[in-house]
Amino acid sequence: MPSEHFRLLNTSGNARAGEIYTSHGTVPTPAFMPVGSQATVKTLTPDEVKQLGFGMVLANTYHLYLRPGIDIVEKLGGLHAFMAWDGAILTDSGGYQVFSLAPLRRIDDEGVTFRSHIDGSEHFLTPELAVRYQESLGADIIMVLDECPAYDDSREKIRASLTRTHRWARRCQQAHKLEDQALYAIVQGGIYPELRHESVEHLVSLDFPGYGIGGLSIGEPKEVTLSLVEETASRLPENKPRYLMGVGSPEDIVNGVARGVDIFDSALPTRVARNGALFTWRGRCNIRNASFNQTETPLDPDCDCYACRNFSAAYLSHLFRSNELLGLRLATLHNLRFISNLMQKIRSSIVDDTFDAFQREFLASYSTTDEQTRFEQKQRWLRGRNGG
Repeated sequence: MPSEHFRLLNTSGNARAGEIYTSHGTVPTPAFMPVGSQATVKTLTPDEVKQLGFGMVLANTYHLYLRPGIDIVEKLGGLHAFMAWDGAILTDSGGYQVFSLAPLRRIDDEGVTFRSHIDGSEHFLTPELAVRYQESLGADIIMVLDECPAYDDSREKIRASLTRTHRWARRCQQAHKLEDQALYAIVQGGIYPELRHESVEHLVSLDFPGYGIGGLSIGEPKEVTLSLVEETASRLPENKPRYLMGVGSPEDIVNGVARGVDIFDSALPTRVARNGALFTWRGRCNIRNASFNQTETPLDPDCDCYACRNFSAAYLSHLFRSNELLGLRLATLHNLRFISNLMQKIRSSIVDDTFDAFQREFLASYSTTDEQTRFEQKQRWLRGRNGG
């Protein structure tokens, strides 16, 4: 890890613009990481991801452990060489799978026993192994192993999982050896502000180079999410990056930045793209709708993505209604370019100290998806992803 990992350059209210320094380049913040859980951002090449404006991607240790295997990735030169990506990489430890694969795991103080969602084979993951695997993968930023409780768990259950998460964070810190990697802790505490305050205080005392905000956007009401993000981020060190895990809808990114968040990740932009849901500055639209069948203009005439520069909305609609694979690629290119442009506009507004006006204008014109619909969509995705 470079001697200086993060520098805060500008603020606008609580919104922050900075830079994260890694061995594979500088990442301007606020930053969004496209998700490449299995060493690929679905449907795109690494060069395309870079050309879209992203300097860091996320990969998942749990999935790479199962396929192709940590030892194979290491033998082939580490994750950067394996996936031909020369930018920064952050790896998740697999802690989220502790939550999302609940029917397939057992937890005790020593670690987590997973039953593979692929073939049913049993595997044991400890904090020490989570760090060792991520060191072998060679990511620039790695995450501690944590326990992510369900949002509606009892306070007593969340208290117990928080204590375990804190113990595991310390064990991860003691196991971590590579100086060119940054190990981030993860704040938990469910929907209880006092537990989140306690988690921040404990983890900050251990002096990690960065902090994730975990266990949110997993079913709790949106206003609860935003309140807890604000409660948590405001207590984290000013000179350390703050990473809101698993959040990636445009309005949530803008609201997260307004509450002091620096880093975001989510599969949502690419996942909804493959289902025909495309982002515009007015909100998300379904390209399969009959209204696009004869639309001669691009989906967004002001968008500079490859799809909007070269094709009509009618053509995109035709691809999806015909189940053509090109439609998945073009939609993914469009949604990620939208997010990239959004991050650039957010950063510019922070530098110019006009973020508050930007936030108001964006949220006034952007039509959000109904919260219950979004929750149901995410639950269907989780069930499909986990073999349910």
